[in-house]
Amino acid sequence: MNNKSPFFAVLGHPNEGKSSVVSTLAEDDSVKISPTPGETRECLEYPVLIDGRTVIRFVDTPGFQNPRRTLEWIEKYGGPDVQMISEFIRTHRGDDAFADECELFAPLADGAGIIFVVDGARPVRQIDAMEMEILRKTGLPRMIVINAKEKTAAESIEIWKNEARKHFNTIRFFDAHKASFAQRIDLLESLKHIDPDWQPALEDTISAFKTDWHHRLEETAVIIEHLLQTVIRHKVEKTFRDKKGIDKFREELARIYQNQVADFEKQAHQRIRKRFKHNIFSYELPPQSILAHDLFDKKTWQVLGLTRNQLAIAGAGIGAGIGAQVDLALGGLTFGVFTAFGTLVGAGSAAAGTKKMAGAKIKGLPLGGMKIQVGPMENDPLLYVLIDRCLIYFSCVINWAHSRRDKPETGAFGDIDITAHLSAAWKEENRRISRNFFKALRKEDPGHIKKTSAEFRRILVSILKEISGFQG
Repeated sequence: MNNKSPFFAVLGHPNEGKSSVVSTLAEDDSVKISPTPGETRECLEYPVLIDGRTVIRFVDTPGFQNPRRTLEWIEKYGGPDVQMISEFIRTHRGDDAFADECELFAPLADGAGIIFVVDGARPVRQIDAMEMEILRKTGLPRMIVINAKEKTAAESIEIWKNEARKHFNTIRFFDAHKASFAQRIDLLESLKHIDPDWQPALEDTISAFKTDWHHRLEETAVIIEHLLQTVIRHKVEKTFRDKKGIDKFREELARIYQNQVADFEKQAHQRIRKRFKHNIFSYELPPQSILAHDLFDKKTWQVLGLTRNQLAIAGAGIGAGIGAQVDLALGGLTFGVFTAFGTLVGAGSAAAGTKKMAGAKIKGLPLGGMKIQVGPMENDPLLYVLIDRCLIYFSCVINWAHSRRDKPETGAFGDIDITAHLSAAWKEENRRISRNFFKALRKEDPGHIKKTSAEFRRILVSILKEISGFQG
């Protein structure tokens, strides 16, 4: 093992999932993954950097090209065991028949540990036994990772386990396309046991992973907090001179306000995505996802942010639209900044005194001009909807493995249920802390903001931990 950081070569037969394992373990979506066998022809190293320090390295390797003749050479080799791999490379360098073996043996000659990947869904073949025996004879610390997908037969898994016990220190089952952070940590924990000399370095690596994960959760909470601050304070203004065009101006300003708030949300989601190292490949959310609906879509508001009673109270108080009280010198006029929210609830549950979601004011200006102002946000339902959508997006991001290159199918996240963590299910204490935070922002009291934001962030971090399923 390299004395600077743990170093593992990921080996196996072509098209067994080596590159997928590397991509998921390294959280690197730049790893080239192809269904075409033999696509990887040279070793590529993928370091994991945390705070500018390389904590572990994974090497994606070609598949074995000529395992039968390679094993024959190894069995005839009579020199020192520690020089066997280097001698094989020296003997066969330049021989096209062993080009892939020379390439994949290079990191082993440099002291890399071995992670051997096999597809547990297929039968064990004679060639698999040859490859595993080759790796056993290297004498290097080694683990076999059986790529066990949902439909893998138990009988097939047992056969693989029995064969793997003959050749490897440790056996692990791992689905690179669905592995959670906790499962990745569990695999790293297993690597500690394949060689006692590696344990201190791997403990340091695992500690760095865990610390970084908690930092990411804290930074995600800050991203959500900043989104809410931006939306609460946001307002748009427009000056016009023709009173006859007030309907046109107010509709235009409503669209601008909606689009800008939606853009703030999109930017927050992108920052969350980047924080979890999804830098190259993006994915389209499945159609049934609530995130696939517009922020101001009626279905969004029916599903997120409010309990049934809260929704009824807010809707009745808001009336025909969420927002917008227009104060004219001549009197009042109300129009819908957020389209037709009032249709979501019946008219039979009035709530006197409910504040408007956003305020729009029209004021007279010198020389007969008029100014319309929409915002800042004066009520909380939109804020809870934004929180919920961030939590859902976070859940999708952390459960979308870096090795995935496809688009989610319907039901792709069907086994991920975070309903219990959405704001409608929060305890009253959490809602009280949230309301205090929103109130402090509206009053723009720096001292109160500092105190309430810390409490609010603590709630978010706790919820994010629960959603991630990793409390360690």
